[in-house]
Amino acid sequence: MAHDRVRDEPDVGLRPNAIGFVDALVIGLNATSPAYSLAAVIGPIVALVGIYAPGVMFASFVPMLLIASAFYYLNKVDQDCGTTFSWVTRAMGPWAGWLGGWAITMTGVLVVGSLADVAVSFTLLAVGLDGWVENDVVRQLLTVLLIIVMTAVCVIGTELSAKVQNALILLQVAFLLVFVVVALYRVYAGTTGFDSIEPAADWLNPFGAGGAALTGGLLLGVFIYWGWESAVNLTEETEDSASAPGRAGLWSTVVLLVTYLSVAFAVVAFAGTAFLAENAGEEEFVFAQLAGDVLGGWDWILLLAVATSAIASTQTTIIPASRTALSMARRQALPQHFGHISPRFRTPDVSTWWVAGIAIAWYVVVNQISTNALFDSLTALSLLIAFYYALTGVACAVYYRRHLTESVRNFLLIGLGPVVGAGLLTWLLVRSIIDMSDPANSYSGTSWFGLGPPLVIGIVISLIGVVLMVVWRLRDAVFWQERPGVADPDLVRAPSRKGS
Repeated sequence: MAHDRVRDEPDVGLRPNAIGFVDALVIGLNATSPAYSLAAVIGPIVALVGIYAPGVMFASFVPMLLIASAFYYLNKVDQDCGTTFSWVTRAMGPWAGWLGGWAITMTGVLVVGSLADVAVSFTLLAVGLDGWVENDVVRQLLTVLLIIVMTAVCVIGTELSAKVQNALILLQVAFLLVFVVVALYRVYAGTTGFDSIEPAADWLNPFGAGGAALTGGLLLGVFIYWGWESAVNLTEETEDSASAPGRAGLWSTVVLLVTYLSVAFAVVAFAGTAFLAENAGEEEFVFAQLAGDVLGGWDWILLLAVATSAIASTQTTIIPASRTALSMARRQALPQHFGHISPRFRTPDVSTWWVAGIAIAWYVVVNQISTNALFDSLTALSLLIAFYYALTGVACAVYYRRHLTESVRNFLLIGLGPVVGAGLLTWLLVRSIIDMSDPANSYSGTSWFGLGPPLVIGIVISLIGVVLMVVWRLRDAVFWQERPGVADPDLVRAPSRKGS
């Protein structure tokens, strides 16, 4: 399906073949911020399930892989940088598609400031400027500066973005590998200084700690994989756009699984469960402590791993939000201004700067309320992520519905798998809403309108999206004239190119 281009820039599009499969894979990996994700969740997961933390991380991988399959097959028939927005519109109509696009865009707004804050904090810790971390004004100014720099990199070009990401992932993986090897060596040598535990295969059993603990662990574990689909948002700028971005997304989840399991085994074995559980809410302290205990004077290696992870994710998290806004604008689901593409850099400059500007405003304003409010806004992310992932899984089965019985492969990988993944995420969404309704479960422990702050934030963002959607529908109804369809047999057998 050929999409309407922005009317004042008919000949300017995103730069085709700007990056290859490996670049897309790296961007998908960095978007999840693996080192920081581990720092943030390893303590809380261990507090819930103890030594079975690796098993919960493995179980969390399952719905991600199933949804990655949906992204792969939907991208084969529609190489649109709006991904979920475009696909859900095709399969289920413009109303559902618009809400999916809104959810993706707002996840970027909510999380970019926090990622940049973590990047700045861990960089300062790595170079010994601990006092600067405690200075809110200095840290927040540096955070805003980092967001601006990373946004500029995104605007200057996808090729530059890919080169920066390649360097950052090499540093991050190298640092994590050193940490894992040294930690496990010291466990077996008996020189940890903690109540260390030798790793065992049964740590991979996600049911070892029981049902209630598993549910809580999955709520944390699923979302450490979030972000891999950034590889697919670059589909129009990737070589072999019909298959390479989807494969990059799939492989990203697999590489993340290996990374998470390796570090989880090393951390749990080295520090033991008691230390991690007692300090579950102090991720900076825990990783700074472990860095010093494992690596001694080389502790800056692990701190820089987390810093580079957050820096990379600051940049890559802007990509899905800006590309989705571009896709929505050229389909006239948003004002056409957001669809402007820089004639020089061939990137969506306006939507990219808008995402960054709103993210900076959100970060600054929320920080003035309290640090806990910033954490609560991040918790609200789970609602938006689960929503648009589940929506994509359902859209895959709906769009391909006439072809699911043509082969066992179609039924399992295009129909059943994505639907099961969507079902798991819907269950986690409901569980999240139930948990967030209790103010005691929020970081601040305060009540907003009788509910937990994260749920209120999620509801407000959703309501704003609905209001904006209705207002734009009344102002410009062109997008809402689109009707859902089904996959064409020829497209299923021989995937189309973008714009064909």
